[in-house]
Amino acid sequence: DFMEPRGTKRGAGKIEVAEPRSKLRHPAPSLPTDPALYSGPFPFYRRPSELGCFSLDAQRQYHGDARALRYYSPPPTNGQGPNFDLRDGYPDHYQPRDEEIREGLDHLLRWVLEHRGQLEGGPGWLAGAIVTWRGHLTKLMTTPYERQEGWQLAASRFQGTLYLSEVETPAARVQRLARPPLLQEFMYMGYKFEQYMCADKPGGSPDPSGEVNTNVAFCSVLRSRLGNHPLLFSGEVDCTDPQAPSTQPPTCYVELKTSKEMHSPGQWRSFYRHKLLKWWAQSFLPGVPKVVAGFRNPEGFVCSLKTFPTMEMFEHVRNDRDGWNPSVCMNFCAAFLSFAQNTVVQDDPRLVHLFSWEPGGPVTVSVHQDAPYAFLPMWYVEAMTQDLPSPPKILSPKD
Repeated sequence: DFMEPRGTKRGAGKIEVAEPRSKLRHPAPSLPTDPALYSGPFPFYRRPSELGCFSLDAQRQYHGDARALRYYSPPPTNGQGPNFDLRDGYPDHYQPRDEEIREGLDHLLRWVLEHRGQLEGGPGWLAGAIVTWRGHLTKLMTTPYERQEGWQLAASRFQGTLYLSEVETPAARVQRLARPPLLQEFMYMGYKFEQYMCADKPGGSPDPSGEVNTNVAFCSVLRSRLGNHPLLFSGEVDCTDPQAPSTQPPTCYVELKTSKEMHSPGQWRSFYRHKLLKWWAQSFLPGVPKVVAGFRNPEGFVCSLKTFPTMEMFEHVRNDRDGWNPSVCMNFCAAFLSFAQNTVVQDDPRLVHLFSWEPGGPVTVSVHQDAPYAFLPMWYVEAMTQDLPSPPKILSPKD
């Protein structure tokens, strides 16, 4: 069941050095990440379909509806640039989310709990699926090209389903706690851009005077399949376009981004190689058709807008020998999911396999029981366990 890209050696990444027999019996399994190993044809990926959605409000409370969804409302194109001041309101009108609160999969699990009865694919579908956040899959997809940041993913199997939840690496925690003021301001500016581009009602006008509160989120819950891995994942959506050719989600969704203004071919080349890869992965996965980017000058004003259709992003690096390849991204992601499915064999919500990766190395695994790595909450485990139908009684011939 291992979807093997063309030209990979089955044993790649296994320990091949002569070691004492005792050690060789169980070589620690690992997964190589070298792009050359994953350059086969593009794997099967099912067109994502939206199963539902939920909203998080200004207090980060969960609501099983679309109340936080906003509507794309771009400025009129009248020859001048938009001239949005992204620094406006910083920091006095900024309510950033408390990043010390580790939510794990909790909001998505609440959605699954409330909808497990109506999941398309029949009662057994969830038992064969992988449940995670879209952002975790995005990190996997970009791994073969990532040079800076490692990651850790915790995995647990429960009632057949494989759950994947990111763990903040010690290095990432240090970076977050020491985040320079300029970087904090850049984060604000990204959210501020959304405020200039979105209205609360279809056909309404943006109101950039209010507070920027990053607790608020609208999340789409999607179903797809990569190779032979059924997926149920959720990701935040910036807005929906009331004028989209199809109002059927996720094809009506729009992703909003900001980036530095570019002046030279070299700057564009670098942008296509690095930033566009992340934008592509993040939008391709949930089937969001376009990213609208605001390019900001050093003073923090957006002077121009540009639309990048998701399915055309690869064209910018297709002929670049230092570019990225969508097949490599998806083949690696599929290989990781197979690796995880084959590694996590015990069905136990309190048992965690921690997959760790640092740039330049393979993905490695360690095993942990209970705290601090166990991430499936008791309320979820108990509610799902209570609902298990009792095994059918075997009737003896005389019955």
